[in-house]
Amino acid sequence: MKFYRIYIELTNLCGLSCSFCPTKLQPSMKMDLPFFRSVISQARHYTGEIACHVMGDPLTQSNLSDYLDIIHKYGLQAILTTSGYFLKKHSFDTLFHPCVKQINISLNSYNKNDTAITFEQYIMPVLALCREKLKREEESFINLRVWNLDNRMSEKTFNSKLFTKLSDAFDTPLSLEEIYSERPKTIRLGNKIRIHFDDYFEWPSLDNPVYGDGTCQGLQSHIGILADGRVVPCCLDGDGVIELGNLHESSLEEILQADRSVAMIEGFKKGKAVEELCQKCSYKERFSDKLT
Repeated sequence: MKFYRIYIELTNLCGLSCSFCPTKLQPSMKMDLPFFRSVISQARHYTGEIACHVMGDPLTQSNLSDYLDIIHKYGLQAILTTSGYFLKKHSFDTLFHPCVKQINISLNSYNKNDTAITFEQYIMPVLALCREKLKREEESFINLRVWNLDNRMSEKTFNSKLFTKLSDAFDTPLSLEEIYSERPKTIRLGNKIRIHFDDYFEWPSLDNPVYGDGTCQGLQSHIGILADGRVVPCCLDGDGVIELGNLHESSLEEILQADRSVAMIEGFKKGKAVEELCQKCSYKERFSDKLT
């Protein structure tokens, strides 16, 4: 069994309270380094890529470089996904660590938080990171995420300001009206620097309506490992509703071969969502064409 990537939550603390994210139900915690090392030593047999988050922001960790050193030691690549608020906590040498393949920055997090900092104070470290990448000719990617193009929360005012700033910084015209009408997935801003567009999505929850069966990338392209060691089938299950096992108690191999994991895998192959949370997840509709 191989996965495109494994999501490992260094911490479930993100430091923000974005209105588009679910309320965190679990107590704040982080994965200590010895346990993280044991997790990586097992994960390397299943993937070549570690995404350092599930719900938390890895950049809230002051010793982020220690985690990246471990990933690098085992010959794996790392993905960092962040709100961008904590970029200044880390040196460029850490953010461009040899194992870092890509940095994802969720730009619409600024508009969905009550914060004392101005937009200029928020965006300047993001642009500084991009400039440093180009200066160093780093091979890693920077992916600036704008996942708010749908009408559900009407973000045109914020996006207009954002696109103007990015247009000026990269000398690349970003037309608000064209982007909303043409719906591009990505626009190149610089060498291996992209702005990525998408819509808001509904997080899976047992409180959601039933959406029925379907297939999913959970347990197919990826799995998640929460900060407390619980293994989940999907990067959207930040509360561990579908706990497949705990790495403090069982090996990753045992967990992936357990009845609950196998039932989910076989169900998705047939287009059947066997877990209640999966039945109440609308995100899987994005993969419905894989059944045809």
